[in-house]
Amino acid sequence: MSYFLAVDSGGTKAEYLLTDETRELKRTFSGTIRRVNADAAVAAENVAGALAELEATTGVQMSQITRTCIGTSGNTVPLVTDWLREEFSRRVGGELIIVGDVEIALDSIFHGGRGVLVLAGTGSNVAARAANGEIMTAGGWGPNLADQGSGHFIGLEGLRRGFLARDAQRPSQLLESARRLFDLPTVDALIEFANAQHPVHYASKFAPEVVRCAAAGDAVAQEILAQGGRDLAYLAALLIERMRAVEPGEFQPPEIAIAGSILAHVEPERTAMRQALRELYPAIRFVDEPADPVLGALWRAMRG
Repeated sequence: MSYFLAVDSGGTKAEYLLTDETRELKRTFSGTIRRVNADAAVAAENVAGALAELEATTGVQMSQITRTCIGTSGNTVPLVTDWLREEFSRRVGGELIIVGDVEIALDSIFHGGRGVLVLAGTGSNVAARAANGEIMTAGGWGPNLADQGSGHFIGLEGLRRGFLARDAQRPSQLLESARRLFDLPTVDALIEFANAQHPVHYASKFAPEVVRCAAAGDAVAQEILAQGGRDLAYLAALLIERMRAVEPGEFQPPEIAIAGSILAHVEPERTAMRQALRELYPAIRFVDEPADPVLGALWRAMRG
């Protein structure tokens, strides 16, 4: 019997999936194991705890693993990859493969083939693989420079457009909703609150309230979600055109897949993105099931 271990190593958490040749045996999570986000002792403790849980739950010893694939951001940084290789090699048997987190996300849907993946959670980015295997990305420059359509974007725009709506004397519940969420005495207290700290500390927390206001009919909130979807469609279109430039012959638009909590659960933004892309590429097709990046790592682990 062969056993395979897949790991999706992110900046705040890591996901582990253990399978045999035919079925999933156990999934578990730990804190981050990326050395740029945690010191060696903390990262090692996170790895050890997760692997021990896999062993205790399934009865499969890590020495029995046939092949492991780890997908990680920062896979070109020696501090990240060297530490992962050393740590897993001494704890887990078999072959070890380390690739980028973008690759496993694409592989979870497209299994090495061409396609575009639009990810929007707390942050956002878009990735594509062309027919020649070239991987391309757009966005993903962080909350100050990009993160279009993300939870950070939605929350920050909720406050910005809420105050703009007050200037324009447009009705909106966004500011009152923010006041309640952050337990402030008045709406005006939001001004000092929001300007006294970096938006990364509060913007994404407000995103669910913006979504709720939109569902309740708040036009300003609805405009924010529609804009987020159009912005993500623009990034996806940039990659589609880059794919066109490197793919000879008659061009067919790639399939579009999604990942991340915002696109998976915020239907108005997802719909706006799809509508914008259909206007540009009427024949474009969409994958309904959200990407599960750890399954991309599993595909690579089983494939070798």
